[in-house]
Amino acid sequence: MPRSSLQAPASVVMIRPHHFTPNAATAQDNHFQTSAGSDPTTIARMAHAEVTRAAAALTGAGIRVHLFEDQSTVTPDSVFPNNWFSTHSGGHVAVYPMFSQNRRAERRQDVLDMLKHSYRVQDIIDYSGLEQDDLFLEGTGAMVIDHLERVAYAARSKRTSEILLERFCTHFNYEPIVFDAVDAQGKPIYHTNVLMCIGTDFAMIGLDAIPDAPRRREVAERLRRGERDIVELTHAQIADFAGNAIELQGRDGLVLALSSRALRSLDAAQRAVLERHVALLPLDIPTIEHAGGSVRCMIAGLHLSARSPIPA
Repeated sequence: MPRSSLQAPASVVMIRPHHFTPNAATAQDNHFQTSAGSDPTTIARMAHAEVTRAAAALTGAGIRVHLFEDQSTVTPDSVFPNNWFSTHSGGHVAVYPMFSQNRRAERRQDVLDMLKHSYRVQDIIDYSGLEQDDLFLEGTGAMVIDHLERVAYAARSKRTSEILLERFCTHFNYEPIVFDAVDAQGKPIYHTNVLMCIGTDFAMIGLDAIPDAPRRREVAERLRRGERDIVELTHAQIADFAGNAIELQGRDGLVLALSSRALRSLDAAQRAVLERHVALLPLDIPTIEHAGGSVRCMIAGLHLSARSPIPA
């Protein structure tokens, strides 16, 4: 039997956008965004095709993909559903408040209804009303969660309220670890999942992005407490989305889904460490990466028990 892990979900939610475009409303603090350089119709068509191919690749690896369509013209970042909800063992679901107003329409009742129909959901805790109090916590973009050690890592930003992080950790039984993180130009990194990825037996992290040396050591030591191999990422690799990856449970064992660009940025030694623990599954999503997110942002992992067996 292939090895399974609480860290690696076997099922995911993805959104296939029909009118994708980099979100002008988020460009101010997402310094990973770039110009797509094509007309909107071409950009949308290319992004639609990239999600289609990515979902097929995940399905081919034995991962259950719940693929939802987004026909809206007012939700340019809907391809990144991990920011508005997360799921947790024991049947718990969280719904989050979003910093940018035009991202708040990404929350979908049909996704939550599917979760309740197909999985054993005990409760849904909805924090989205706290947008009125300017409190934001953008899901597993704002937090990188260690489901095994029960830790939520979070880089400070406009999209991560420490007050709400503490509340979430109390509700869901995680230890919060908060730190500052900056890119190579010294600008704050908008989402924690851009600079780190936690797997069952490894962690990828841009430690150099944490400017405070004592805090940097504390984060590294807490990761190593789980007896994981640490793959340190450079600023250049973070800019290529190497940290924006997710470990999943495939048919034949654990896989690491990451973008083709991210995989190209890794050196041979880093790949060798990862391949001791997971099969690497690169997904080609260059158009979507113009929006400042990558594979991890596109995948909302389902840490829930299915009501019926996952098909082989």
